[in-house]
Amino acid sequence: MNDQAVCCYRHPDRETGIRCTRCERPICPDCMVNASVGFHCPECAGGGPSSGRAEGARRDSAPRTVAGGVTHPSDPFLVTKVLLGINVAIWIAVMATDKDLVNTLCMLGRSPFHEGEGVADGQWYRLLTSLFLHESPVHLAFNMLSLWWLGPPLEAAFGRARYLALYLLSGLGGSALSYLLVSPYAGSLGASGAIFGLLGATAVLMRRLKYDMRPVIALLVLNLIFTFTWSDIAKEAHIGGLAIGALVAFGMVHAPRARRALVQWLTCGAALLAIVVTVLVRTSQLG
Repeated sequence: MNDQAVCCYRHPDRETGIRCTRCERPICPDCMVNASVGFHCPECAGGGPSSGRAEGARRDSAPRTVAGGVTHPSDPFLVTKVLLGINVAIWIAVMATDKDLVNTLCMLGRSPFHEGEGVADGQWYRLLTSLFLHESPVHLAFNMLSLWWLGPPLEAAFGRARYLALYLLSGLGGSALSYLLVSPYAGSLGASGAIFGLLGATAVLMRRLKYDMRPVIALLVLNLIFTFTWSDIAKEAHIGGLAIGALVAFGMVHAPRARRALVQWLTCGAALLAIVVTVLVRTSQLG
């Protein structure tokens, strides 16, 4: 070996022409960890010397979704299944309590019967719990069929964490708009707000992937017609969920690759901030 030879920093007896793309230390083939660009040493891959090459390689080379999330081939629709289970479980609980649970969990600005009840009196949890309430078996069946149809493609495209954030923010957006515009004494069930958010996200995703938009546009128009023509529908929740879902999805799929995670979570943060400000403004109006 001559004096000018470059050797692996972990194996000084092995010459190499490869360097870690992060720290630029020389690494031999046994130390190289596949990365999205070039190779990393075990330490920069996050595993440390003791974890070896395989663990870092599994993480760095894991397939990514169109929004940058990690894929889960073993159970790609886990979050959708969990959301379905929660909705059905809460429906069963509501039936078991003769619907008394609805009064505790529904979206209600202020109770006309009991002082201190409602979002205006500090029960902010209602903005979230109302996302899992349904008025009737038909309402439950329609929303769960929609969730099963819209959810899996979105979960596969966004990844679990981003998809869950989309669902919850859409539902909260619907609850916040209902709180702002509807009489504070009128309770509402906001499960459909989250579903409309998924519908808006589907439109954004199909546009991003350059798919035929006609089916989703037709579905969206049909649902909006139902929203504004049927009685006893919380149209504010539908519109709020649709708007937030489309906004969050746009930030998810159009974020620049170099700053993708930052832009995505800033988008979610902006949506959450808008929801919080809406709730604070309405609470201030109600005194």
